[in-house]
Amino acid sequence: MMRRLPLRGRLALLIALAVAVAVAVCASASWFLVRGQLYAKLDQRLVGIGGPMVDEHEPGPDGGLSGGIVFRMRRDLKSVLDTCTPTATSEGEVRPLPGPYTIMQVVTQEGAPCTVPGAGSLPVTAADMQVARGTRAQALYDGTGVDADGNRRDVRIYTRPFLAEDGTRAAVSFAIPLDEVTAPLNTLALFLVAVTALGVLASAGAGLVIARASLRPVDELTQVVEHIARTEDLDTRIPEEGRDEIARLSRSFNTMTAALAASRERQQQLIADAGHELRTPLTSLRTNIDLLLRSHETGRELPPDTRRRMLVNVKAQMQELSSLVGDLLELARPAEQEPSQEIVALHDVVARAVERARLRGPGLRIVTDVKPWFVRGDPGSLERAVVNLLDNAVKFSPPGGTVGVRLSAGELTVRDQGPGIAAEDLPHVFDRFWRSPSARSLPGSGLGLSIVARVVHESGGQVGLEPADGGGTLARVRLPGSPSRPD
Repeated sequence: MMRRLPLRGRLALLIALAVAVAVAVCASASWFLVRGQLYAKLDQRLVGIGGPMVDEHEPGPDGGLSGGIVFRMRRDLKSVLDTCTPTATSEGEVRPLPGPYTIMQVVTQEGAPCTVPGAGSLPVTAADMQVARGTRAQALYDGTGVDADGNRRDVRIYTRPFLAEDGTRAAVSFAIPLDEVTAPLNTLALFLVAVTALGVLASAGAGLVIARASLRPVDELTQVVEHIARTEDLDTRIPEEGRDEIARLSRSFNTMTAALAASRERQQQLIADAGHELRTPLTSLRTNIDLLLRSHETGRELPPDTRRRMLVNVKAQMQELSSLVGDLLELARPAEQEPSQEIVALHDVVARAVERARLRGPGLRIVTDVKPWFVRGDPGSLERAVVNLLDNAVKFSPPGGTVGVRLSAGELTVRDQGPGIAAEDLPHVFDRFWRSPSARSLPGSGLGLSIVARVVHESGGQVGLEPADGGGTLARVRLPGSPSRPD
């Protein structure tokens, strides 16, 4: 049922329940406290009524007889014991002195009730018998008795010991009605129930008001989320006021939407850049293929050299497209989908990449100084990154130039003798699709160094480009590892 209610209703209901429980606990505690006080006063009266049985000629501390109700003489009690009548009577030789009690009787050691004429009767309990035998000082308890008029009454009973002049032990029980306790308690209970009900109603209303005020920022957040879902406007922001949990949620949501907006912007930029890079080779391919088709349809064959150059150009454009698509697929891989991590012999990866670079730059001299180094990473991605570094060196090296490759103590350097990179271009060399003005006429997509940076960072390393001494560019890659294969 709670799950079916809205959050505002659940919060109001929980507040009402909490207040109801608190009020109920306080009301119950108050009721029991008042009950204890009323019983204490009632017991005090009973003890006063059943004061010590003294002779009528023995004055008490106040100048009268000790206790509230006493018999005129001990022999009156002895007479009750001698003529022990178990049923209540209205006439007899013994008459109790007037007093505030309702019922009074004597209990023998054997547990027999001896009623006093005109004083009703009480059931005898084990506690009464213990008092009569002298094994217990007194007894106070609730019970039910019959008054002098024959009516059953709920009473509070006080039993105290009595010792006759001849040494006979007995007990005397006094009882007064519980009405003076139960009546106020019933009235108090009705009052507390009413107060509890009013408290619950008031707390429910207050809870609803508090829930509305507390959830107003949540409503605003909900409206913003619905607006973003409807319009896809990620630039919408939620006001961030205060430092409470709602403000933290608003800041987190704004951070999330900002990240989503940046991600969408990068995605759109990637698509735009990819489209721009694909347009050139596709246009060249379409032009060459159109010329070949027109030559075939018109029957005017192209010269063999021209036809061969066009086919070579088509093949080169296809290779460029394949390389671009591969680079895009590599960059489109989500960062959380990390490639497999295993122990890789980086020196072997560098050796294979150098062989591929020699095929792409047959007129260049590639000098290597490679020492063993083992790293943790993906073999294919690491080889692709090293090949991209060497491709850049081959691309920008002059004919007959030298490319130096060195691997030592986890640092791989690739040095070319090209024109170098301008200082203002160095911060952008690892951006996607970025190409320096001097390189835009050369083949390539501008994604090679972006892939290098991503692979190196995934392997826990660092990469950078810097001007080389004597001209050219020096690429420096540092990867954590060891000179020997880990166990």
